[in-house]
Amino acid sequence: MKRILIVDDEEHIRMLYKEELLEDGYDVLTAGDGEEALKIVEKEDLDLIIMDVRMPKMGGIEALRKVKEIKPDLPVLLNTAYTEFKMDFGSWASEEYIIKSSNLDDLRSAVKKHLKA
Repeated sequence: MKRILIVDDEEHIRMLYKEELLEDGYDVLTAGDGEEALKIVEKEDLDLIIMDVRMPKMGGIEALRKVKEIKPDLPVLLNTAYTEFKMDFGSWASEEYIIKSSNLDDLRSAVKKHLKA
């Protein structure tokens, strides 16, 4: 079973994504910020990360850079409500940049594509 980490400071987003991805047959872990995510990345075997950009303590772009230092081949999907970060050079290390929407089709499609599921 593929294992996904959802990183978002909004608990309702984490729970929604977790519920949806569990229904799709994935094992799902969650973190509320980049620092918590890095602790999980160091301890757990993961197949994919879905990460928000704007979070307290450590934002997604900084966390993305650190994830890639620890596990360069681990796919990270940036998932944010803000389009302006797409031009941030740091976001280019992500496999995909997805704009948050109430329709999760784009997110689910990206997950399947990057997990080859």
